[in-house]
Amino acid sequence: MFLFALPFFGVGVWMGYSAGSNLADAWQMQEWVAVQGKLHRAGYESHSGDDSNTYEAYADYSYEFGGQQYSNDRVAIAGGADNIGDYQQNMGRHLSGIHSRGETIVVYVDPDEPSEAVLDRSVRWGIIGFKAIFLFTFGGIGLGIIIFVFRTPKEKDLSDPKYRDAPWLANDKWQTAVIKSGSKTSMYASWAFAAFWNLVSAPLPFLIYAEVTEKNNLPALLGLLFPLVGLWLITWAVLRTLEWKRFGAAPLTLDPFPGSIGGHVGGTIDVNLPYDSNAQFSLTLTNLHSYVSGSGKNRSRKESAEWQDMQVASTSSGPRGSRLSFRFAVPEDLEESAADQSEESYYLWRLNVKADLPGVDIDRDYEIPVYATGESSAALSGFAIDQARTKQNKKHLRVIESLVNLSYEAGGRAMRFPMGRNLISGFMGLIFGSIFTGTGWYLIKYEGHPFMGGVFGLVGLLVVLSAFYFVLNSLEVSQEGGDIRTVRRILGIPIKSGRMRRADFVRFSKKASSTTQSGKNHVIRYSISAVDRHGQKLVVGEGFTGASQADAAADFIARQFGLTPESNAPESDSGIDEYNVLTAD
Repeated sequence: MFLFALPFFGVGVWMGYSAGSNLADAWQMQEWVAVQGKLHRAGYESHSGDDSNTYEAYADYSYEFGGQQYSNDRVAIAGGADNIGDYQQNMGRHLSGIHSRGETIVVYVDPDEPSEAVLDRSVRWGIIGFKAIFLFTFGGIGLGIIIFVFRTPKEKDLSDPKYRDAPWLANDKWQTAVIKSGSKTSMYASWAFAAFWNLVSAPLPFLIYAEVTEKNNLPALLGLLFPLVGLWLITWAVLRTLEWKRFGAAPLTLDPFPGSIGGHVGGTIDVNLPYDSNAQFSLTLTNLHSYVSGSGKNRSRKESAEWQDMQVASTSSGPRGSRLSFRFAVPEDLEESAADQSEESYYLWRLNVKADLPGVDIDRDYEIPVYATGESSAALSGFAIDQARTKQNKKHLRVIESLVNLSYEAGGRAMRFPMGRNLISGFMGLIFGSIFTGTGWYLIKYEGHPFMGGVFGLVGLLVVLSAFYFVLNSLEVSQEGGDIRTVRRILGIPIKSGRMRRADFVRFSKKASSTTQSGKNHVIRYSISAVDRHGQKLVVGEGFTGASQADAAADFIARQFGLTPESNAPESDSGIDEYNVLTAD
């Protein structure tokens, strides 16, 4: 890998040296003396290549300096042929015109070395930008691979007895209970990508200016989108830097270590922020499946969320300013973290902390070790955790009440999940489906590919229909005598109904019904089903974010309809988290 990287790095260094030499020459030439010279030959030549033509302005001229005659043929700072803009053609025509009219020309002469001279000492920013592309693409790729080679830890033998009982120790980041976030790496990466993007797109404004002013090519203005994206990337990098400066490293200390499947994932996070009892920090714990999708050049790594829970942290004064305490109860039968993340498919656990604060907001991710140890937190304050749970339950209740419309009818209580509760997901699905449908139509009508066009069009149509269903469907849950009745509607038109005797109700079950993703952030929405003694299920609630909110929703639904679980509930189904609900006064 090191030998593979060297040619890339060498090209970058060479281009960097060339661009730097041009700028240094331009700086020195500002002190050169202007004298009158005579052109003997001038114009420009074209050179044909495999894919394009390049042009080179030329000139032979003489001048007098210090009582001596000199001759030279240097036209500009950078020599050689190119096709970056129209500089070479325009300069060649300009010099040819002066020569044909027999006029003198200004020559810039090095007073310390009069044999050195140039006709144009201005900086060609277009060619500087072109060389910068090679500097940062080739040089950056080469340097990145070299750094990767020397910083990559040696592979560890997971069959070694010392990792048999503590496999998390095979990961160098999990040697102690203190886990660092990826914020610092994210900050550096955002600056690197912003620099790369802006340097690649830096020549565009100059080239676009020439296209618009000289050729009246107005569509070329669309190219300004690239520099605008570059400005947005710089803004993002600045925000990441301000976030890091404001909150510091914010280390996470796990209790227990590692986090426990079938036990607790808990701990504290110390933030460089003055303690404020009104500040609310939201934590999200997610079990993710990372896998490689596609084949050949289309291979890409993706993530899917398998389980998720959310809670409000307990905030107190700490050694760095504010200390956030949290504790999640993690169910059994979830996948453990992978210490070795070089495989095509593995599982990981990610903890996110987020808060909307005056000024810059905090948004940190921690990849943590979670294993099936069954351990519980030992050092966390039970009072602090109970306080945080109370806050979280109040927040859950507010969200649940905003999702449903409660009313009383002749038969008893009714609960409605109205249309329009999935507007954002539906809108995104509509855009995605429309793009696929439009691609299919284009392939069929203009490219003559009915099979591929049909596939794209069918997928797009299904996505569009699903998007409309998400937005336009509603669910009504009502009590009729001794029964619980549900009705699914689209635009108010019934399409499906269900019924369950309250006396047959045994338990609730919850399962992930939909997942949305934005970057590294995943949101799992759970649905709630009532299960009877025969194992039949009836969906009685949906759209709840996180496992705890789904639990709170099940308790809410039980209280609304007087559903009391039986103690002899059957075993839970594979892949579905089931539980009994404790009714409250």
